[in-house]
Amino acid sequence: MAASAFSLTAIVPASGFEVVRGQPVLGGMRAPELPHFFCGERMTWMFTRPAALSDVVNVRPTMLEDHGWFAPFMETYTSRRLPWAETGAVRSFETFPPMEGFGELLEAYRAWRARA
Repeated sequence: MAASAFSLTAIVPASGFEVVRGQPVLGGMRAPELPHFFCGERMTWMFTRPAALSDVVNVRPTMLEDHGWFAPFMETYTSRRLPWAETGAVRSFETFPPMEGFGELLEAYRAWRARA
């Protein structure tokens, strides 16, 4: 969230996520339900481990060695976006989508990725 019009995240399985260099530190709001981990040296946000979804990690795709595959599927908080900030996302929400619709979003994402 380092001074940008938007912040990209990719939801990845926690079992397939590993920090291979450096030691992340807690930062940001430090909310127990949504701990944000930062680079201990640069203090930029790297990933989040949501307590409600312990089997996933939200990671910044720009932190990955190969991020060329990434394209935004969903955008949130469009109610606060800058008028010129376009992501090309397939789905848009004025705030966060309701949790009860998350399963449908995952299925839509899987279908979208299969076509890519």
